[in-house]
Amino acid sequence: MPAATRSNVGIFGTGQAFEQLLLRLRAHPLAEARDCADLMLRELRRLIPAFLTRVDREDRGVRWSRYLTDTRSETGAIAARLLGQIDADPRPEVALTEFDPDGEIKVVAAALYESSRLSESQLLGIARGMGADDRAAVLRAYIGNRANRRHRPGRAFERTTYSFEMLSDYGAFRDLQRHRLLTIEWQELTTEHGYTEPAAIEEIGAVDDWRRVMDRTAEMHQALRAESSQLAQYTVAMAYRIRYRMQMNAREAMHVIELRTAPQGHPAYRRVCQRMHRLIAEEAGHQAIADAMTFADHSAVALERLSAERNSERRREAQPGGS
Repeated sequence: MPAATRSNVGIFGTGQAFEQLLLRLRAHPLAEARDCADLMLRELRRLIPAFLTRVDREDRGVRWSRYLTDTRSETGAIAARLLGQIDADPRPEVALTEFDPDGEIKVVAAALYESSRLSESQLLGIARGMGADDRAAVLRAYIGNRANRRHRPGRAFERTTYSFEMLSDYGAFRDLQRHRLLTIEWQELTTEHGYTEPAAIEEIGAVDDWRRVMDRTAEMHQALRAESSQLAQYTVAMAYRIRYRMQMNAREAMHVIELRTAPQGHPAYRRVCQRMHRLIAEEAGHQAIADAMTFADHSAVALERLSAERNSERRREAQPGGS
């Protein structure tokens, strides 16, 4: 399916959060996003008018949205001037681009902080002097016996952060993009990074048809891109790859990795999050933190995905009006 495929989206938030959303939508380069902002503002004013008085005031919200528009335009212009002739280096599907080598030490010190009378600097020194076994023992006590993935440890795991860069298909990105407990930034969706080809396409003998559709998508994207790179994104099939980055602390990483490696998840985002988990352990060297993510699932489970889809179908059929 192309990125233009319609989806249902439900949003809830505070008055202040809706104000910020509307300001950004009103600054969006696509007219349909700005139209959506106008429709939302009309509906929200029926319920929370006092929270939205600034949105369309010339000296407040309008000026704010104009600021967002101007900074996006100016940053795009200077990026085109400085980077326009540079080719992108090949990158793996998932790369750990930044981490704190002392992150695990800091998490151990933070885990001990509430239970001690020592200063943070003292605890850091003590944690730094511990062996790997003692640090792992501290984290095992802090984590406890987790009965399910919702039993997450406390804020000590917020003491270290990781930055990942991904180059995955757009469908996987859309699932990961929904997470609120992290920072995510993405580039425009294009056909430049190629596309994924699920094994199922070959199994049903549709490889030639698949590649023909992908090639037509690329041709259409290039034709429209000359008019508007923003509009051209609508034509891109979701199998094409998009580049994005995610920054999160260890507590957020536990939430995302354990949720998105669950057996019933889609293979594309499962693979991304499985790789994130391995990079925390192997490249960052934070083995005790990775071990704390006890519900990270690295099994190959195509049948579980099929079972989950069949269960969903049975629930739909059981509902009134189901077929």
